[in-house]
Amino acid sequence: MKRRVVVTGLGAITSVGNYVSDMWESIKNGKNGIDEITLFDVSHMKVKIAGEVKDLNVEDYFDKREVKRLDRTIILGLIAAKEAYEDAKLKDLQLDPYRFGTFVSSGIGGLGTINQEARKAYEKGGDRLSPFFIPNAIVNLIGGQIAIKYKAKGPALPVVTACSAATNTIGEAFRYIRDGYCDIAFAGGAEAAINELGVGGFTTMKALNTTNDIHNASIPFDKRRSGFVIGEGAGILILEEYEQAKKRGAKIYAEMVGYGTTCDAFHITAPDETAEGIKTSIQLALNDANISGSDIDYINAHGTSTPHNDRLETLGIKKALGEDAYNVNVSSTKSMTGHALGAIGGIEAIITVKAIEENVIPPTINYKEKDEACDLNYTPNKAIERTVHYALSNSAGFGGQNATIIFKKFQD
Repeated sequence: MKRRVVVTGLGAITSVGNYVSDMWESIKNGKNGIDEITLFDVSHMKVKIAGEVKDLNVEDYFDKREVKRLDRTIILGLIAAKEAYEDAKLKDLQLDPYRFGTFVSSGIGGLGTINQEARKAYEKGGDRLSPFFIPNAIVNLIGGQIAIKYKAKGPALPVVTACSAATNTIGEAFRYIRDGYCDIAFAGGAEAAINELGVGGFTTMKALNTTNDIHNASIPFDKRRSGFVIGEGAGILILEEYEQAKKRGAKIYAEMVGYGTTCDAFHITAPDETAEGIKTSIQLALNDANISGSDIDYINAHGTSTPHNDRLETLGIKKALGEDAYNVNVSSTKSMTGHALGAIGGIEAIITVKAIEENVIPPTINYKEKDEACDLNYTPNKAIERTVHYALSNSAGFGGQNATIIFKKFQD
């Protein structure tokens, strides 16, 4: 028998807020988190804007020795995990550590460390590299560090699927708990790729917007869109088996009910022009949740502000939901946060859960010019109130990755 899975903790650090409460208020109010890059010198770069985490004093969380030893991606992941752990009130519980999983991933991992240490290797030689280079670079040490800190000895499985990574990890954690392999888990992702390699790499492949206009750069579904704006951050949820959560009197934000994932098997970066992969991912999630498209009230879209993604995600939604697609409120909160790559699915899952909890549909800001190929209701520029029973969050990644998760309003 499949077990129920609920959300009992939330933790986020983003370009629009360093805690879930701050982030959610910013999202509801349509705050733009995109600004000029301060993390490195961009005077020689085409792209000069990003969705950076702001006003972060890492020494509020770590001592100076730890700061020097940890990549920024791991730091952001640990900060979000701490908030989620404390929000779920897990500190004094006697949990079976082998039933406590860590499903936390990243699209790239410690790219800041790779950037820094590669420069050192070329300038000073490979023997001068930091002994922490490899542990900071590899993706699994984000979740590994979280597991070590909280003694979570169950499965520690990062699913590395580019920009759908966090959504896939949430989906896999959901399955592990639902099917009886875990009782509770960290689930989400972290990313910190705003550096020469990250920004330069995405720029040269013509994925980023190059206007450097903070109010007209991340413009999902708008006809003027020409590329995404890179962001950073972390979003981590605590997923928990319902009977355990109920027994300990946990606050339950929402119930997770569906997960679907596919691969286009088409191109290393471009989505399939038929949108069959996106459609099927959504359909699989709907089937998993045992609901139809008419039950969905809100979709937090992948909505990257790239010409192909937004058009084909729209097509995929319409193929999956049929005429019901026109009754759903859709929004891309990347218009505010920027695109935090492998972490964004965790951030957007939290936004989706908050939309259900408060019956508020977040807006797609900076939306001005309609694209005939993007003809759904993208909740332009201003949040609205709407009762949200079921909400869906989409993610996609290079390599043709598609992932869809569904949450519902909790009922005992």
